[in-house]
Amino acid sequence: MAIQDVIKGQVTQNRVVLYMKGSPDFPQCGFSANAVQILRACGVEDFASVNVLENPEIRQGIKEYANWPTIPQLYINGEFVGGSDIMTEMFRSGELKKLLEKTAA
Repeated sequence: MAIQDVIKGQVTQNRVVLYMKGSPDFPQCGFSANAVQILRACGVEDFASVNVLENPEIRQGIKEYANWPTIPQLYINGEFVGGSDIMTEMFRSGELKKLLEKTAA
């Protein structure tokens, strides 16, 4: 199976997916730690995470999938939301929490 198909499956089969360095309990970079903190502050405890450090194909493939050069990357209901900076802006404005609540229904 092509890596793009694997990624598509991950983002469409899970409501919230965070591609990150490390795991939610042990993030391996500050941006990934920030992304996890934001999701938890929005009340999202149950989300899929993919540690890109464990699979170089996914690490490169996710950058191509969203045409976004950095990790972490957040997907909600199969749609690319953004990286750490965009998540921070959306969190501060309340937009991210509204999006997460809307998609939970």
